[in-house]
Amino acid sequence: MSVNFLPILKKAIAARVDFFDEKHQSAFRLFNGFLEGNPDIAIDLYARTVVIHNYADSPIKGEKFIRQAKELLLEEFSWLQAIIIKTRNGKTAEEKNGKLICGEKADDRIREHGVWYAVDLTMNRDASLYLDTRNLRAWVIDNLAGKRVLNTFAYTSSLGVASQAAGAERVVQTDLSRKFLNVGKTSYTLNGYPIHKKDFISGDFWVHVNKFKRTEEFFDCMLKPYIHYIPVKRDLSDLTDQIYWAKSNDSKAKEIADNGRNFMKENITSKKVYKYLADLLKAYADILRFSPVTERADLKIPAKSSKWSLKLL
Repeated sequence: MSVNFLPILKKAIAARVDFFDEKHQSAFRLFNGFLEGNPDIAIDLYARTVVIHNYADSPIKGEKFIRQAKELLLEEFSWLQAIIIKTRNGKTAEEKNGKLICGEKADDRIREHGVWYAVDLTMNRDASLYLDTRNLRAWVIDNLAGKRVLNTFAYTSSLGVASQAAGAERVVQTDLSRKFLNVGKTSYTLNGYPIHKKDFISGDFWVHVNKFKRTEEFFDCMLKPYIHYIPVKRDLSDLTDQIYWAKSNDSKAKEIADNGRNFMKENITSKKVYKYLADLLKAYADILRFSPVTERADLKIPAKSSKWSLKLL
C-alpha cells in the first residue's frame, strides 16, 4: 500500500484538537486508519500514553508508519510519557498485548466525563478500556440513576463504573475473567465507590443468570445481538475478530450503538416494567386449569389492579 501517511495523521490530530484536556487525563482515538486513509494503523491516547495498533497482515508493512507516527507524536506533544506498540498479527503474546517502545511506565488511569477509569494497557490484546463506548458511558451516567444494572461480559467494568457514577441502585458485574473484574474494582477505588464482593462475579454467564432467575433478582435491560450490541463467543475466542469487524464497519457499529441507546431511553422505565409484570400475570391466568385458593382468610385478591385489569379465575 502506498500511503502518504504523515499528512493524513496531522489532519486527524488537528480534527481532534478539542478532545485534548489541559491535565492530559482523557482518552480517545487519535487516528482511525480504517476511515482516515491507512487501515494498517490505529492510534489511541490514554492520558499521557499513546498506543499504536499495527493491524497490517504482515506486521513489517506497518513498521514504517509506526516510526513516522512515533517521531511526529513526540515532536508535537512534549508531555507524552510513553508509547506502546500492539501488533495484531505478532508472533508472541508480548507483541500482541503491547511492548513499551518509549518511556519508562505507561499510564494506569484516565478521566472521562468526570469519572476515573483504571487501565492496564498491556494486560491483553485490547487496552482494557473500549474508547468507542465513550458516548455510551456518558449516556449511562445521565440516565441510570436509581436503576438496577446487570453488566454482563463486563470486561473491566467501565459501564458498571459509569452506572455507579450515575447513582444506580445496584450494579452487578459478571465476566469470565477475575483479572478483568479486578481492574473494575480499581476504578471503584479511584472514585471512592464502595466495593461489594458479591456484585463482582467471575464465571460462566449462564450459570449466574440462572441463579438470578431462581432468586428472583430483576434488572433493567434486554438487548439483541447485532441490533443493540455486538456479541462474542462465551470463551471470547472471537473477541479480536469482532473488534476488527466493528472497526471495519464503522457505520454499522454506530447504528448498533444508537439502537442500544434508543432502546434504553424507550424501554427502561418503571411504567413499562409494571406493564410487563401485569401482562405476565394475565398470561399465567390464561393457562391455569384450577381455581387458586388460599388458607389465609385475611388474604384478599382485588378484582382489578390499580392500573391494569387482570383476569382472575
